[in-house]
Amino acid sequence: MHYVSTRGHSGREQFCETLLEGLAPDGGLYVPETYPRVDDATLDAWRGMSYPRLAFEVLSLYVGDIPSVDLRAICDKTYTPEIFGSPEIAPLRKLEAGLYLQGLSNGPTLAFKDMAMQLLGNLLEYELARRHEELNILGATSGDTGSAAEYAMCGKKGVRVFMLSPSGRMSAFQQAQMFSLQDNNIHNITIDGVFDDCQDIVKRVSSDLEFKQRYKIGAVNSINWARLLAQVVYYFYGYLKATERRSAGASFTVPSGNFGNICAGHVARMMGLPISRLVLATNENDVLDEFFRTGIYRVRSRTHTLETSSPSMDISKASNLERFVCDLLGRDAGRTKLLFEDQLRERGAFDLSGDPCFADAAARFGFRSGRSTHADRLATIRDTWERYDTMIDPHTADGVTVAHMHGSPEEPMIVLETALPIKFAATIREALGREPDRPARFDGIEDLPKRVKALPADAQAVKNYIAHIVQAS
Repeated sequence: MHYVSTRGHSGREQFCETLLEGLAPDGGLYVPETYPRVDDATLDAWRGMSYPRLAFEVLSLYVGDIPSVDLRAICDKTYTPEIFGSPEIAPLRKLEAGLYLQGLSNGPTLAFKDMAMQLLGNLLEYELARRHEELNILGATSGDTGSAAEYAMCGKKGVRVFMLSPSGRMSAFQQAQMFSLQDNNIHNITIDGVFDDCQDIVKRVSSDLEFKQRYKIGAVNSINWARLLAQVVYYFYGYLKATERRSAGASFTVPSGNFGNICAGHVARMMGLPISRLVLATNENDVLDEFFRTGIYRVRSRTHTLETSSPSMDISKASNLERFVCDLLGRDAGRTKLLFEDQLRERGAFDLSGDPCFADAAARFGFRSGRSTHADRLATIRDTWERYDTMIDPHTADGVTVAHMHGSPEEPMIVLETALPIKFAATIREALGREPDRPARFDGIEDLPKRVKALPADAQAVKNYIAHIVQAS
């Protein structure tokens, strides 16, 4: 298996190169040359497998440069009850006929990002040790990616983490999870701006090839193919738990901001997983909903990116959309580059509404979409608590709200859980009039000493800080 850039760079990389590089040299995202296909017989053989065994089977289709015995050991080390709270790792709960909730938030930081980040941390430590190299990870977070990455990389040999977050835009719990970490290899940076500013800085730094090579810059955001690949596994796991026979259909609803989580569902569907619909749920920052309804992708400015009660989705520039659009255009790298590098930079938008490829996108790729508001969030949190005795966070509530728009009792609709409610206590109090449950290990976390650096929304300032830390080490 080799990987190519969505924008046509001539290189063909193996898995471990994409793991360490993150972004392709031309600014594109890595995608496999072809998606391996999984037939009905293979799906049946995978029924009943443990999560780590299933992860090994799925990853083996994409990873050709790690010996099988080592890859199996990494999966077994990653997905344990001690780390994820139960042997199921990603348990499925039936709420009502046709509606399921897949629990993805039982890891160290109480968010679905742990499912991929724990694996990514072990893969990076393995590969860096094999090469006798170091890596400086540069990432951006709107809330959950940062803490998941930092908890996965704490104490890892050969790895430093520089994590950018928008100043004042995360919940108090999310900030405390990140900023209270005192490990010497973890460096939190708040940026005077919104998440999209943080993400733009990551891309600009990663596109400076001389700086990237000199300071060995890598990525853990979902622009990193390895992280997205890890997320593909729980689509297979959820499907196999919700269905009883080969070729039975199922759908997934996914709260979406940066398009990484639902892009993993797109990959699973391209592999042959019988996903009928991939339902994308946004909050009031509905750039992706607008795209899938109209074919127009229009990035919002900082001032037009709203601050909502599902803050991890307060994103107006979805970097992983490029992977899907590349597939939508039949892997036309030239057109993909034109849209994402030229038109977005010059106009802040592109329009595929009149393109035949978009006209049959829903039929070919199964995408649907919907939008949820603060009022919807509160009502859904109350309804889910009262009807199912289940407390959900605001992002998952966006997913449940939109799932009701597209689901039916005849076929499983699986909503992917985003985080545990404690991460967004203010909204839970508003909806339910009570505090969410808090795991004992996080008691008093907001009161711990903080370690964080404030910088302007400027790529050069971030490069200067990275260079200072690395040179001083």
